[in-house]
Amino acid sequence: MNHKTVDCRGLACPQPVLNTKKAMETEGIASIITIVDNDVARQNVILFAKNAGYEVTEEAKDDAFHLNISHPGEALPSKTDGGYKQETTRSAESGPVYFITTNALGQGSPDLGQVLIKSLFTTLAEMNPPPAALLFLNTGVFLTCAGSDVMNQLEKMHASGTSVLSCGTCLDYYKINDKLKIGSVSNMFEINNWLSGPHMVTTIA
Repeated sequence: MNHKTVDCRGLACPQPVLNTKKAMETEGIASIITIVDNDVARQNVILFAKNAGYEVTEEAKDDAFHLNISHPGEALPSKTDGGYKQETTRSAESGPVYFITTNALGQGSPDLGQVLIKSLFTTLAEMNPPPAALLFLNTGVFLTCAGSDVMNQLEKMHASGTSVLSCGTCLDYYKINDKLKIGSVSNMFEINNWLSGPHMVTTIA
């Protein structure tokens, strides 16, 4: 059995996840070491691998993270659904997916936009069934962080089973990684799985 090193230093989301997935699908590979040089990529690869049933250990060296990925069996499976199949193949009747790219609703007054976004989330929190997933990108990630005016509504939906995912690249860009208060850090691969799944998708921009 062979071991494969995937050097993803300098690569932006979702390339480290995609390169790791490609290595997982290579026949005869017993383990993989994925090397990344930023914490967002580290979190994304670990989440991807663990959700797909792999074991991950990590080591920080040479100003990078070395992620050792292995499978409980003798070798890595030759195919992987990407670790998100269980989440993204829910019945469409479980609720829609909301793709949220802003922290204020509509054009015009920012103050009015914030009032409207809070009103929207108050409405979403009363849905039955609740949304299957809330996907936050760009300034939308501020809504999942400390100081959000819709945190109570998000907590209610999250407790009801709604997946709350915030783009790791966006959190990193706005330097608010440490302010995330609900849900999990995500990547474009996982987000695209939700967008291309069976659920109805509504974009909030």
